[in-house]
Amino acid sequence: MVSAVRRARPDLGLTVSATTRAPRPGEVDGVAYSFKTDAEFDAMVEAGEFLEWAHVAGHRYGTPVSEVERVLASGHSLILEIDVQGGLNVKRLMDDAVLVFIEPPSMEELERRLRGRGTESDEDIALRLGQAAGETALAASYDARIVNDDLDRATAELLSTVEAFESE
Repeated sequence: MVSAVRRARPDLGLTVSATTRAPRPGEVDGVAYSFKTDAEFDAMVEAGEFLEWAHVAGHRYGTPVSEVERVLASGHSLILEIDVQGGLNVKRLMDDAVLVFIEPPSMEELERRLRGRGTESDEDIALRLGQAAGETALAASYDARIVNDDLDRATAELLSTVEAFESE
């Protein structure tokens, strides 16, 4: 969805998140993610280099402050692809942030999508499904919710939501 929104709105900035998970096939360091060892990630946390970071599915992910500053300095709005706890942390630090909760139509569909990727173990999928259930309970804290039941419709709704909040 975010890729499609950015094709329609190339002016929306996107940060490169850091993660402790291993790259999936085809992922390039510094493009989709900046891949870090646990020690490197720990050092970044200790140095206060993250706007937000969280444990997700057995790994850590974080948004470097330097990435956020880089995009905002260009005068563009920023779109972050982060988990629920990360979003809530960003909102605490940046009160003008707009949180949009993207949810699957059902937990069964989420499991089907995760299995369809073929990139995660049964254990990882079970962990992600458990976390998704808890995250859905926090969706009420977000400014908007979009059910990703049809990619084109959900993408159009996300684009419309971004533009509506930008015009306020």
